[in-house]
Amino acid sequence: MKKFIALVMAAAMALSLAACGGTPASTPASTPASEPTSASTPASEPEQTDAVSADDIEDNMTSADGTYEIAFITDVGQLKDKSFNQGTYDGVKLYAAANGLSYKYYQPANGDQATDDDRYDAMKAAVEGGAKVVVCAGFMQEGALRRAAMEFPDVPFVFIDGYPLTEDPENPEAPVLTNVAAVAFQEEQAGYFAGYAVVKDGFEKLGFSGGGGGNNPAVCRFGYGFVQGANAAAAELGKTVDVNYSWEYGANFSASPELQTMANGWYANGTEIIFACGGSMFQSIAAAASANDGYVVGVDVDQSSQSDAVVTSAMKGLADAVQWAVAKVYDDTFSEIGGTATSLGVAEHAVGLPTAADSWRFETFTVDEYNTMYDKVLNGELTIDSDYNNLEQEYSNLNLNII
Repeated sequence: MKKFIALVMAAAMALSLAACGGTPASTPASTPASEPTSASTPASEPEQTDAVSADDIEDNMTSADGTYEIAFITDVGQLKDKSFNQGTYDGVKLYAAANGLSYKYYQPANGDQATDDDRYDAMKAAVEGGAKVVVCAGFMQEGALRRAAMEFPDVPFVFIDGYPLTEDPENPEAPVLTNVAAVAFQEEQAGYFAGYAVVKDGFEKLGFSGGGGGNNPAVCRFGYGFVQGANAAAAELGKTVDVNYSWEYGANFSASPELQTMANGWYANGTEIIFACGGSMFQSIAAAASANDGYVVGVDVDQSSQSDAVVTSAMKGLADAVQWAVAKVYDDTFSEIGGTATSLGVAEHAVGLPTAADSWRFETFTVDEYNTMYDKVLNGELTIDSDYNNLEQEYSNLNLNII
């Protein structure tokens, strides 16, 4: 994934991280703050210049004075989910390691059953533990984050997959919390690329298994984009494809025997590939794919190393976005993004498919074809609808079976 934050961070922090790309916008991605890098080099081009890999940095560190400057509050699921939580925490670790700062993750109590009080307690513990910035992952953090941000107005919070928060959600005129920076992604673009690519590669029986019970905007955008891309590719090929689409067993983004049983049933009944869109849900779907000679589309990060069944992954630049946002705390420009909505997509090289040789597992769909499609989105020739309320429309070349 191209590092759209690198130039900003190098200038502001004199970091040694090396990469390329433009800076992301502090307003929606349609009006980027600076020009992105060459359109012929999409977000998925493998980056070879990082001095340190996040995997080389310990998840747990011990600071000399017992305080931790950069805190991460996990979403539901495991920290090492090889997806959303891990990708977000990678950004925390990379920034901290590059700058010699202490860092710590806080997992809310009660795991998948965590409440707003559990999440707030984790945020309070982070602040009391010395956090100068708190990174919170996932839309479920909203209630707790509002409470924490109001209680600790001098602490900046980064709300990944979030949106601006007001002091009173019931009052549209209530003041916006300017110590909360909302960073979201245009997942519909990444989902579109994946859906288009798998159909172009010959898949005709598709599945989408989403986390969050249909209430997570990011996952909804991924799924709607996937359906749009599959329909577009089918139309070009003059065929009709089928998509099973379900939120079953994904409310907590966790692996489960029930989810694996459902996926087994889909594969047994002809589904060829499933978009596993929900953190640790991937484990159940990948296991079912392996048992049934099926295939998987990964999510958030390149998940090809997790299973031979993975054909591609719909990625977004979680680690990059976190580093960019945290850097603004330390260079005193957080006010540029606090209280505003940042939406990152193709224009910032923040979403895409992995094209490294060991990640690209399509048999007929080529990297050149993908780059051509990517450029169409970049230059505005192709626009992808983000309003997932339009999911249940009539499609020209796709049968959508919502389960």
